Amino acid sequence: MKFLLSGGGTGGHLFPAIALAEEILQRKKGNEVLFVGAKRGIEYEILPQKGYDCVFLNVKPLRGRGITGFISGLLSLPIAIIQAMSIIKKFNPDAVIGSGGYACAPVIIAAYLLGKKSFLLEQNIIPGFTNRILSRFVYAIITSFKNSYRYFKHKNVEWLGNPVRRQLFDNYLNDSIEDDYFTVLVFGGSQGAHFVNDIVVEAMKIVFKRGEIVNITHQTGKKDFEEVKRRYSEAGLNAYVTEFIEDMSTAYRVADLVICRSGATSIAEITVCKKPSVLIPYPYAADDHQRLNAMELVNAGAAVMLEQKDITPEILAETIISLKRNPERLKNMAEQAGKIAKPEAAREIMDFIISVIKGKRG
Repeated sequence: MKFLLSGGGTGGHLFPAIALAEEILQRKKGNEVLFVGAKRGIEYEILPQKGYDCVFLNVKPLRGRGITGFISGLLSLPIAIIQAMSIIKKFNPDAVIGSGGYACAPVIIAAYLLGKKSFLLEQNIIPGFTNRILSRFVYAIITSFKNSYRYFKHKNVEWLGNPVRRQLFDNYLNDSIEDDYFTVLVFGGSQGAHFVNDIVVEAMKIVFKRGEIVNITHQTGKKDFEEVKRRYSEAGLNAYVTEFIEDMSTAYRVADLVICRSGATSIAEITVCKKPSVLIPYPYAADDHQRLNAMELVNAGAAVMLEQKDITPEILAETIISLKRNPERLKNMAEQAGKIAKPEAAREIMDFIISVIKGKRG
């Protein structure tokens, strides 16, 4: 079978699509996958490196670039739809799957115009504006959170979870790597988060002044890499600093605590890897969805949430020290994270989509 996948812009949209591609290709010899993305997105670098067949549209984002950028993005949409129609006609997929990002819109619309079965992944509790519109053009929406169905009352909604990459699924089956050091994994998403980078460095200085020995693995993104590396070095802190962690499976397995934003893909990975976490929601996310994502883990006893408007280096440092000194609480948080995980999401999503294609569903 042949599947066209479209998602990107950020890792939160791209990595679920990669997880589905892994499931498709290992499921049966001869299955084919084609990615359609944008030249400006993270997919432009990552997909070719991973060896996937991919095509990139000349499409621009609509949001976050002011009125001029919005108009420019809007004008690029019709051309991108025509490009996407040409790609779909040539590849002739059995289904089209969108996982979000601005390249996803023209692909889903093109699939609708060509009469192709299409599906849309919604990672967050509250769907974004674009996905609410695109939901009208797809056969079904597949959600990560149970309560998301209320926003798609006019369509088929399947709560199947957010697919994670196969290397992370292995973490669900295996125990964490234990050593004599307390390791904190820090990231702000695939492209980093300046606020998280800044406050974690300052908090770690306080942690070490208090006599606590902590190993730090810190993914910064490109922009903050040199500065964060310099600040750790000047403070004499034991930190592994990198722009991007390729082997996230190992990074999760050795971590005793994760500090990160609360994007839906990060939430899915944390729960599948059964990790206790300190979540710092991005306060400007649409509909405050990152805070709501974080609350799912907080309510389950799997995480601590610190809101950006309230957090200080001292508060974060005290939180880290308190958790480090309470291994029983960390163990319980990890267990609760595992209980709400959906490690089989990729398989269940593809089971559903294939059943639709084969006519076993309406």
